[in-house]
Order: sequence, then C-alpha cells, then structure tokens
Amino acid sequence: MSRKALWVAAASVLIGMLVLGLKTLAWWVTGSVALLSDALESIINVAASAAALIALNVSARPADSNHQYGHHKAEYLSAVLEGVLVVVAAFTIMREAYSGLLDPQLPDQPVKGMLLNGAATVINAVWCVLLLRVGKAYRSPALVADGKHVLTDVVTSVGVLAGFILVPVTGWPQLDPLIAGLVALNVLWTGWGLMKESVSGLMDEAASPDVVARIRELVSIHAAGALEAHDLRTRHAGRMTFVEFHLVVPGSMTVAAAHDICDRIEHAFEQDMDDTVITIHVEPEGEAKHSGVVVL
Repeated sequence: MSRKALWVAAASVLIGMLVLGLKTLAWWVTGSVALLSDALESIINVAASAAALIALNVSARPADSNHQYGHHKAEYLSAVLEGVLVVVAAFTIMREAYSGLLDPQLPDQPVKGMLLNGAATVINAVWCVLLLRVGKAYRSPALVADGKHVLTDVVTSVGVLAGFILVPVTGWPQLDPLIAGLVALNVLWTGWGLMKESVSGLMDEAASPDVVARIRELVSIHAAGALEAHDLRTRHAGRMTFVEFHLVVPGSMTVAAAHDICDRIEHAFEQDMDDTVITIHVEPEGEAKHSGVVVL
C-alpha cells in the first residue's frame, strides 16, 4: 500500500473532525433539525474514516503463516462497517426529524448557520474529489467508500442549505424537519450501496470484464510455445487481482521449457498489470479442451 494512500486516510480523519466542528457549531447557533442531521452524518464520517485508516494499515501487512494470501480483504470489512454506520446515521436522523415535526421551530441566526455549514460543505467537496481519485488510483475499496460517503455528505449539505434558505423565506418551520427526513433517505440509500459493493469483494467476485479481457490478451501474446490456456478464473481482494489458469504444453516439452513460458507470462503481467498474483497449472496436450485462450 502506498504511503500516499495512508497519509490521505489519516488526513481524512482530521478533515472529518474539522467539518464536524463547523457543522455542530452551525446547528448550535441555529437550533435547526436539518443542520443537526447534517452534523450527525459527519460524526459517522469521522468514525468511518478512522476505520478506513485502520483497514489500510492492516491490508498493507505482508502475508504470514495465518494469512497466506495477505490481508487485502481488511479494506472490504472497513467498507461494510462504513455502510452499517451510514445506515445507523440515517435512522438517527429520522428520529430527530420526527421530533422536529412534533415541535417545529424556526431556526435562529440563519445567516451564521448557512455560512458555517457552507464552509464545511466546500471543504468536504474538495476532499471528496481527492479521496475518490486516490482511492481509484490505488484500487483501495476503503478510500473509495470513504470518498463516496463524503460525496453523500456534500449532496446532503447542499440540499440542507437550499432548504434552510427556504425556511425563513416561507415562514414554514415544518420544512426544516422534512428536509432532515429527505437527508435520512438519501443517506440510507448510500449506506445500502456501500454494503452491497463491499460484500461482492468479500464473496470473491470476479474481476471486471475489461480486466479479464486484458488478462486473456496477455496470456495469448506471451505464452508462445504452449498450445492453449483454459479454466481461467479471477477474483479481486482490495487492490489485488488473483488469476489462475491451466496452461497446456506439448507432451514432449521439458519441465524447464514449460517453466520458461510461465516465467515469461508472469513477467508480462508484472510489466502491464500491477498488484496481480498469478497461479499457473501446467498440463500435457492430452488435457487440452480446445477452448479458452488461444495462444498466438
């Protein structure tokens, strides 16, 4: 795992705390239920960022006797936890929204509240873009999940601010808790999406079609001397992609020659696709299935 990714994860915790402080202050000066709901989501954001940082540190550990394939799936556990926390935040916001509907009140000092919450939203928007870029660049589910959560926070805050402006204009205090309820539904949908994506990684979902196509192309080009490759299987764990297949060679080929072909394929993967672990099972031509990857 890159040091840059770890530094970004650590900075995300600090940014989250700063945003939480601004949003809490905005709620404190206004008493707005909608701004409280926004602050509650930020509490979960801080906790989720801390979980992502821990997961990145764990996933960076090398393989050991108890985890011989490495610790890469720790990032998926972090993303699942983040999804659960988002769902918890959604129900907490719903409760606050319901209380606000029972006793609606116009917010105090709306201008101060909007300025404080607006500053927090701008910080979150900039940080969200950076998180998603770094997460995708380093194929980190934890950072991508954190970025998506922050993006949800940004969308939520924009909606809250838009509605917050309408409350004093319309003089309708019920609008404040109604906005909070809409925030909760948006947060709930995001939490479900985060958990769904993370579970696919924990269940050893295959690599994406474009990645599989590139794998087949590399094997086809660099397996000269072999007859075919079949039973190709892939799975991904965090930033790692695991590839395995059967390589059919002529029955008269020596073990050393077959080993050279395997080395050539592995070297091609090292040059073209980072963070890939390859397992090749060599078979004699009698095991050919006349399907799978055709060797050029």
